[in-house]
Amino acid sequence: MLTRRAFMAAASAASLSACAAAKPPEAAPAPPPPMPAHYGAIYTEPHPVPAIPEGVVAENLWRQEVANPFPFESTGTIIVDPDAAFLHLVTAPGRALRYGVSVGAAGYGWNGTARMQFRRKWPVWKAPDEMVARRPEFAPYSVANGGMPGGPGNPLGARALYLFQDGKDTLYRIHGACEPKYLGKAVSSGCIRMLDQDVIDLHDRVQDGCKVVVLASIGHAQFEAPY
Repeated sequence: MLTRRAFMAAASAASLSACAAAKPPEAAPAPPPPMPAHYGAIYTEPHPVPAIPEGVVAENLWRQEVANPFPFESTGTIIVDPDAAFLHLVTAPGRALRYGVSVGAAGYGWNGTARMQFRRKWPVWKAPDEMVARRPEFAPYSVANGGMPGGPGNPLGARALYLFQDGKDTLYRIHGACEPKYLGKAVSSGCIRMLDQDVIDLHDRVQDGCKVVVLASIGHAQFEAPY
């Protein structure tokens, strides 16, 4: 015989079951936004540049025109903010192109004002002597040995911009070959790395001798992979 207490318990259980069944399923995560066309593969270079895969590079690190956050700098100046992982090129009063970059790892960061003395396409990479001392496997690519020819696998990528102070080479570069997964992180021995598509674009916009400002880091960049 069904007692009143048993009836109420059964009714309560049925109500809870109905509520559980009525709960809508969780929405599937939104797909990543498609990469802009300028991050597609490039086949018109001496060496192919692969496309940037979707969902790897944060949208805020994509190349884009923005309001110039450095209005006191003249057109043609490059400003690198290592903690924000942005490189700005002032293109007009009040406007700038912003690129995502990766920056020097802790202990190897560099800041200051320099001049971009010259640019190179598919540059030769010459490992500095101090790097060879830390990483002997780079000895075949030392200055004395002539370096590594440009091309796939070269740490400078498709382009390099060479920074000088007072007419002397700082040994720091703005260059390509940034792996997309490391964009926005501290990954190198001090150089400023860009996606190859972006450094090709930057190379074609700047003039030799332009001013380059690298802001001092206050330690917000996250170290990910040594080089």
